[in-house]
Amino acid sequence: MLGFLWGCYRKCPHMSTKSFSIHWNLKSQFPNTCFLPFARRCSLNAFPLSFFHCPRIHSPKPYLPQPPLVQSNPYNQTPHDVTQARESISEYLQELGLSLEDSISISSNSPKYVQMLVDGVKELEEWNAWNDSNGEGDSLGFKEMIIYMAKEKGDNGKVAFLESVGLPLSSAMSVARYLSSESLPSIIRKVKYMKENIFSAGDDKGGLSGKNARRMMMHLSISSDEDVQQTLSFFEKIEARRGGLEILGLVDATFRFLLESFPRLLLLPVESHLEPMVEFLENIGVPRRSMGNVFLLFPPILFYKIQGIKSKFLTFEKVGAAYKDIGKMLLKYPWILSTSIQENYEQILLFFEEEKIPKTSVDRAIRSWPHLLGCSTSKLKLMVDQFGELGIRNKKFGRVIAKSPQLLLKKPQEFLQETVGKLVSRCPEVFAANIDTTLKKKVELLAEFGISNDHLPRVIKKYPEVLVSDVNKTLLPRINYLMEMGLSRREIALMIRRFPPLLGYSIKEVLKPKLNFLLNTIGKPVKDVVGYPRYFSYSLEKKIKPRFWVLKGKNIECSLEVMLGKNDEEFAAEFMGVGRMLVSPSATFQ
Repeated sequence: MLGFLWGCYRKCPHMSTKSFSIHWNLKSQFPNTCFLPFARRCSLNAFPLSFFHCPRIHSPKPYLPQPPLVQSNPYNQTPHDVTQARESISEYLQELGLSLEDSISISSNSPKYVQMLVDGVKELEEWNAWNDSNGEGDSLGFKEMIIYMAKEKGDNGKVAFLESVGLPLSSAMSVARYLSSESLPSIIRKVKYMKENIFSAGDDKGGLSGKNARRMMMHLSISSDEDVQQTLSFFEKIEARRGGLEILGLVDATFRFLLESFPRLLLLPVESHLEPMVEFLENIGVPRRSMGNVFLLFPPILFYKIQGIKSKFLTFEKVGAAYKDIGKMLLKYPWILSTSIQENYEQILLFFEEEKIPKTSVDRAIRSWPHLLGCSTSKLKLMVDQFGELGIRNKKFGRVIAKSPQLLLKKPQEFLQETVGKLVSRCPEVFAANIDTTLKKKVELLAEFGISNDHLPRVIKKYPEVLVSDVNKTLLPRINYLMEMGLSRREIALMIRRFPPLLGYSIKEVLKPKLNFLLNTIGKPVKDVVGYPRYFSYSLEKKIKPRFWVLKGKNIECSLEVMLGKNDEEFAAEFMGVGRMLVSPSATFQ
């Protein structure tokens, strides 16, 4: 057998460029296999030796000359070689219809592709030198051979472009095969459109997209359809990178993963599909700056037809959602358009109906927190039962989920630990107090002043100290003082509901001096604190006075919330004419 192979090899003194390209392509698929060329009368130019089943020979083997193997490291490349190769690739891309600017940009940002072509030319040169031949390659210069190699790859420049937008060479080659029917100028136009109009820098501050992706995955407890599965795989690719899902909203970092996971994106026509899709989403309330976040959280939306999306929207008319409401839901939870979520939505409505939860409360909960739609009814039932043990059922439970729907996504044990834990750490005296003589008395007092059972949990959560405060020495005197200043019981109750810590402020040290400044210096009526009771939480000397004098010096009148609700940088930018707070208003005042 070995003698036969050597005889065939001797009949082929040199390889043509075409034969070599076949050899090169084979070796790229079998990098650890040695190939021998066959005579021209053979149907194939080369077979791997492993193709023949030869018996193992233990006697000394005769030396057979071998052609050079492709090395794992690149051939000796000089900067001149790389420069010439880039120029050749740029010329080739221009032949394909690209502009000079685009061709230079692509050839300069696809180093692995350049290296691959240079290695191929170097190997051909070594092959011809080893064979002492005058093959077709000898008649071409280095730059011409680079162009020849690029054409032989058959991707028409797509691999170079895909590498230039961030894909690794192996992924670029895979995606390029998928896009074989598309021309390179068409692909470039689509990528530019997507980056400039869909995935342009938006409002993903603080890794908002990544946080939402984690929340969506964490609360998904139903079987997912193919679209959601592909999206989860996309998330996993990004999660495996440095920075994890926090980089999801950074398009430059994640666009390559988007193309790797969804190469079909580059088959979508711009005029007849992408542009109408963008316009449609804008019309239902999705801002252009947030559109990229929606698509990154659920890329399959881009493949949906607009009419299909409209038909899916009809489902949510059952919760009283108008188009603008659906746009807001889509921003929070793009998976609402997936088949699995739509099917689960019907199960959730049926479940709450059986639990006798008012539909208006359920509708409001879903509109404000659509993540509920990814939760199984068996998991929801655990929390419904937990609230039932606390005496919160039917209409009462409906009022709870309408205001805090995210509570349904907690585990019962976590809910109890969190609620009780906060109270213990904030005010442990509550658990040592007598129910009848202490706690019940405070609850009755709050109810007397207009704090209903609906608002009582929030008041206690925000200011649990109210349950252990002395009624006659602290609570009643403070309430009576506010009434003496001209506020009604209803207005005081409204202030307590908005800002429960109000009941903890001393009359002498806080309430009186700040009201005096409000009435006598600022010149505003006492009723203004009803709309903004947090006024009492700010330092009179460090914040209220300095900001008032700054505004007064500029003859600016505004509400208490506008004056005090902004941080120093925002206040300085709006009222002091600077982009950043170099000195605080208090320092300016002093």
